[in-house]
Amino acid sequence: MKKSSLLVTILIGVFTMAQKQNLTPESLWSLGRVSIDAVNNRGDIIYGVQYYDLKENKSSRDLYHLDVNGKVNQLTQNKEKKKAVSFQSNDIFIYSMGEDIFSYDLKSKNIEKLNKENEILSGLLYSNDTKYFAISKPVKLEKVEGTDLYPELEKSEVKVYDHLMYRHWDSWKDGNFQHLFIGTSDGEVLDINKGEKYNSEAYSFSLDSKYLVYQSKKLFGTQDAISTNTNIYLYDLSSQETQNITAENKGYDTNPKFSPKGEMLAWLSMKTDGYESDKNDIKIYDFKTLKTINLTSEWDNTVIDYVWSKEGNKIYFLAGINATQQFFELDIKTKKIRQITKGQHDYVGIHLAGDFLVGERQDMNHASEIYKVDIKKGEQTKLTSVNDASYKKINMCKVEERWIDTTDGKKMLVWVIFPPDFDKDKKYPTLLYCQGGPQSTVSQFYSFRWNFQIMASQGYIVVAPNRRGLPSFGIKWNEEISGDWGGQPMKDYLSAIDEVSKESYVDKNRLGAVGASYGGYSVYYLAGIHQKRFKTFISHCGVFDLESMYGSTEEIFFPNHDIGGAYWKNPQPKAYKDFNPIKLISNWDTPILIIHGGKDYRVPYTQGLEAFQAAQLKGIKSRLLFFPEESHWVQQPQNGIIWQKEFFKWLKETL
Repeated sequence: MKKSSLLVTILIGVFTMAQKQNLTPESLWSLGRVSIDAVNNRGDIIYGVQYYDLKENKSSRDLYHLDVNGKVNQLTQNKEKKKAVSFQSNDIFIYSMGEDIFSYDLKSKNIEKLNKENEILSGLLYSNDTKYFAISKPVKLEKVEGTDLYPELEKSEVKVYDHLMYRHWDSWKDGNFQHLFIGTSDGEVLDINKGEKYNSEAYSFSLDSKYLVYQSKKLFGTQDAISTNTNIYLYDLSSQETQNITAENKGYDTNPKFSPKGEMLAWLSMKTDGYESDKNDIKIYDFKTLKTINLTSEWDNTVIDYVWSKEGNKIYFLAGINATQQFFELDIKTKKIRQITKGQHDYVGIHLAGDFLVGERQDMNHASEIYKVDIKKGEQTKLTSVNDASYKKINMCKVEERWIDTTDGKKMLVWVIFPPDFDKDKKYPTLLYCQGGPQSTVSQFYSFRWNFQIMASQGYIVVAPNRRGLPSFGIKWNEEISGDWGGQPMKDYLSAIDEVSKESYVDKNRLGAVGASYGGYSVYYLAGIHQKRFKTFISHCGVFDLESMYGSTEEIFFPNHDIGGAYWKNPQPKAYKDFNPIKLISNWDTPILIIHGGKDYRVPYTQGLEAFQAAQLKGIKSRLLFFPEESHWVQQPQNGIIWQKEFFKWLKETL
């Protein structure tokens, strides 16, 4: 190469590097959020890209058509949010926009509105022969509003309940229950759940249009709150009779799917009632033998999602392995399992598109894009590039996998994320990230709030341990957190930060601990036991008092299993005495930022208020960041920006 050419190349490289910037809250929220909606038998993919408008404080989502060769066509373009529901045929798919449902013909580009004026249809699905269709509609079966009970008092704002599960996640129950309706081409529509005070969902038709399968937790009131017993129901379209094919199992049974030829039905199953993070197995029901078989009972891990092979002799599934989420192949006859994909990434969905598997792939430096996977070879090919232009302007962060010894002699995977311009000869403030769940893997996820890339890009090293209780390391590791919230998991956290702090580039005098939900609980708990390790804390929607949490959360089965039950039991479960952060408040002496949402009904906002009030009355530097209209998550764009700005503002002040 000539000297002049070499000089030009160097200058171009320097100029390109100079144009790159570290990730900021604004650039994070400007990224397109890619997700697959529907895939047909031919391999056509309908996906959506959601963008957020910070100024307008809202989002829009348009639909795209993608084939497995990577050809993309934008199908819709306006400022509404659209979601593809299903394919009616290989050429026509159904999508929703607000409360309206449309059909879209991929060949003619013709769009037809399917619902009448003011008619609400949800999840429109056609049988294979299009003789039947299924929809989901709310049916009012309980009077809970003041105006239901006293129509003459039309300006009243009151709710009246006689049972539990009166609210869930971020909404109050309004007396409506989601029912399935079967319609025919002659216009007749039948409520197959008539009179039932239960919600039905996740439905599909058999290939021969003989059955509709769906899942439902047919428990009401307090029983609904204390149990996870969700079952799979088979509805005969001719006889109009319903059969519960999972009655013997008392845990979750979810996500039913017919095999391609219709001779088998598969679903995901957890065996323990009340344990929402139990091992998820794949089961099949054989219509010839009328027997149910557990295909993954001997596999020491848990399944996230699955799809049938074209021939119906195999099932491809998504599962965690060593803090990544990968594709696997399951042979139905031999029960043999083969890992298809490998790498430092997560797949967050799995679909069969022709001869390939497709899914959204992400890692700690990149939001989701769609990839196809060669099933035999495991080769992965990127099909979309929605955010490539943005990432060319953003500096990447090094992500290191480390295995650290725990106090009980086991190995724990810890992710260490470094600033883009990391210099091993400098010292960096370091954050211990505490994961929520509590059974939720610290995998290669890309969050738009708890984003490791943006934390590292602000100049912090991030230490993210896969402490006790996190999936993808075997069932025993996952189960060891239940009943032991403040025990070994806390030791695991401290083992991780203590080990990484031995590195010369970690400033031991500038350590912080941050986390949400159970991670927020962890922060509150560590604040009482950390022995001066940390200089600052941030807790988002954390559990502060196990007793008041038990008395105000909605899904009671969760604390029954993970904490040990009610606080009034005799003897009282160990957690209330030994693992309750409120019992350690006398030890608090470190600045703390407390964040909570007003519509968080899983960990009610009073948990945050209690913690903030205690810190203030003890004279500890503390701040309350309260979002009245947000829930367990922060979902509004401008609120999300403020969350990030206050997060880093606090760290700058205290670390």
